[in-house]
Amino acid sequence: MPPRRLSFVLLVVAVLAGGGAGCPASDREALLAFRSALSEPHLGIFSSWTGDDCCSQWYGVSCDPTTGRVADISLRGESKDRSGGLMYGRISPEICRLDRLTTLVLADWKHISGPIPPCLTSLPLLRILDLIGNRFSGPIPDDIGNLSRLAVLNVADNQISGSIPASLSALSSLMHLDLSNNQIAGPIPGDFGELRMLSRALLARNRISGVIPSSVGHMTRLADLDLAQNRISGEIPDSLGSTPVLSSLYLDSNRLSGQIPVELFSSRGLGILNLSRNAIEGEMPDAFGSHSYYTALDLSYNRLSGPVPKTLVMAAYVGHLDLSHNRLCGALPVGSPLDHLQPASFADNHCLCGGPLPACK
Repeated sequence: MPPRRLSFVLLVVAVLAGGGAGCPASDREALLAFRSALSEPHLGIFSSWTGDDCCSQWYGVSCDPTTGRVADISLRGESKDRSGGLMYGRISPEICRLDRLTTLVLADWKHISGPIPPCLTSLPLLRILDLIGNRFSGPIPDDIGNLSRLAVLNVADNQISGSIPASLSALSSLMHLDLSNNQIAGPIPGDFGELRMLSRALLARNRISGVIPSSVGHMTRLADLDLAQNRISGEIPDSLGSTPVLSSLYLDSNRLSGQIPVELFSSRGLGILNLSRNAIEGEMPDAFGSHSYYTALDLSYNRLSGPVPKTLVMAAYVGHLDLSHNRLCGALPVGSPLDHLQPASFADNHCLCGGPLPACK
């Protein structure tokens, strides 16, 4: 083989094999600064973070094949240890030097603490920010809305405080939002419904107050909304019943009042509805039909009065039903699903009778 052709072949082989070029020195330095702020003494996941080639040799790090720049950092505690690994330390702001980063996953390490670096909002390509299951504290950065490509924001199971930033509603690409189990207070932004790509909004177990914005009803892709165990007050917006693909709605353990919107029971896709432990009053809407298919319907611990709707027996399916601890009265409708329920589903009401309860007099 001629020397010139041989040199070309060797060059191609070297490129395909990685060529030992490694990643840019600036990216490698930023990764080492990120690593120096963390301590993981048991699993040794950082033992591979040596040498020049951080793109193919360093555990949890990957690079864009076109630019050679660091694109992803994905470190999950549960991926190495089912009981959850232990990692200590904080996120160094030096990570923000990785200006081509698209994914940052630092999840389920239990002991990583400190604030979320505000400079993360300057990473123009960031699509996934997953910090679930740690001890991060302080607020969500005010200008989180700058991350125009962010599709996943998950900071659940931490100690995040402060309020939901007003700029959050500017995240036009956001599909999954999980802020649950933190110490977030204050209201839900009034223009929350501008998150038109959002399919899951999980905000349970915080200290959120104020009302549910009516704009939520305009979220055409919202499938799961969980606002349980907060301090939300006011009435349930009628617009929630118009959300076209909403399948699960958890509003339990809040301070909601007023009546149940008829539109909510008329919804054709809602399969899980939990309004328990509020101060909801009035009668249950008589709006069930063949479109009604509930795996769980919990209205317990409210102030509902009047009869159980007769149309309930027209529902295609009701798996779990709990109407206990209300002020309901009258004869229960005869037929499915009431004929397979236990008396506990209707306990502590004013004067219900029939079905699994004592016969009406």
